Amino acid sequence: MRTRGLRFRVTAAFALGGLLLSSVVVLLAYFVSEHYLVRQRERSLQRQAYVDARVLRDDVQRTGDVVIGLESVERSVDSSVVLSHRDDWLGTSVAIGRDQLPAELRRVVEGGEPARQRIHVNGEPWFVVGFPISALDVGYYEAFKLDELDRTLGVLRASLLGSAALATLVGGLVGVWASRRLVRPVVQVAAASERVAAGDLQTRLDPQVDPDLDRLVAAFNRMVDALGQRIDRDARFVSDVSHELRSPLTAVAAAAELLHGRRDELPDRSRVAIDLLASEIDRLRHIVEDLLELSRADAGVDELELEPVDLEEQIRQALGRGHGVAHVEVDGTIAGTPALVDKRRLDRVLLNLVENARAHGGGVTAVAVRQLDGLVRIEVDDAGPGVAPPERSRIFERFARGAASGQRRAGSGSGLGLALVAEHMRIHGGRVWVEDSPAQPGARFVVEFPWRPA
Repeated sequence: MRTRGLRFRVTAAFALGGLLLSSVVVLLAYFVSEHYLVRQRERSLQRQAYVDARVLRDDVQRTGDVVIGLESVERSVDSSVVLSHRDDWLGTSVAIGRDQLPAELRRVVEGGEPARQRIHVNGEPWFVVGFPISALDVGYYEAFKLDELDRTLGVLRASLLGSAALATLVGGLVGVWASRRLVRPVVQVAAASERVAAGDLQTRLDPQVDPDLDRLVAAFNRMVDALGQRIDRDARFVSDVSHELRSPLTAVAAAAELLHGRRDELPDRSRVAIDLLASEIDRLRHIVEDLLELSRADAGVDELELEPVDLEEQIRQALGRGHGVAHVEVDGTIAGTPALVDKRRLDRVLLNLVENARAHGGGVTAVAVRQLDGLVRIEVDDAGPGVAPPERSRIFERFARGAASGQRRAGSGSGLGLALVAEHMRIHGGRVWVEDSPAQPGARFVVEFPWRPA
């Protein structure tokens, strides 16, 4: 299950908080308002019923006729009067009669006690007030429609629900605003971390007004400072060691060359030792040269020197020096058009890829040069077993060789060749990666850099 982001969770928390708070306030306000309005309405209707009953009593006492007294009661269209006189039931409306009055209400009134009750007749709400008029031996019942009260409560419910929805929306908007303010420093730190990871050690975060965020910013900046200092120390160490090794290595190489020139005068076992010594000295010399080149790239002292280069010719020369033979395919859109590149760096990139294919991939099988979206892409295919996906980024690390090269067999390389390819491409404004070759098995190394026609 996918985890929601911090911004979403903060926004949702504010929205749910607004919904919960507004719901509690709305329910409380509605129940308090309903209780107050209903009680006020019932008290008003009870007073009205007592006034109507007094008028009826006075008229009946004056005329002696219950029917005339019933007619004298002033009624609105929303009320109805029902009388029980001895065994007779009289009413002013067909809507409310004896059968519509609750039996419990009638029993209480017939017992000499006043009573009131809310009822529903044909789906309409009514409020019935009943009490005995002992002077006339009459049970007086008056029913009032509650349509207006129900409409008032309906409007109140709609208003409160609208207020709750508005409060939830406002809470969500406040959550969006707060989440942006909360997440912005995290986004800035993430972006700065990506720039540092890409090699920009000059990246720093600006001081913050918030003391908690300012501590984070200060800690991040100190971390980048320490990282830069550590990298500078390591680069200086590598450069110093490489420079220090150059002189004794040159002397040892000269001595080995002298011995190698007289190897025919030595016994067989000494010849083997001399050949091994010469091979290892040559390997060590290549390592020192690669380390010096990497240290110069890390220090940024080598500038990009662009010059017109025929890419097809450059590739064929690299294949020749790397003892590789392969078909070279050049995109027709750039064939014959020189490109502005750093010839020394591109030559080193191509030669390293050819030697890597020879040492680990059974040799180069095909090379293709394409131009797309303002970029030049050079694809180098080999006949090896390929590179496992988990290893495809690691093989461009320094000293990544042997088992670190996936399924490729171990060679005599130093593990710096592909690292140099990645560095030269970075300085060129490009990149390098490896993927499966279409003609499986095999690997395809791809270098890509900006197309600058001469």
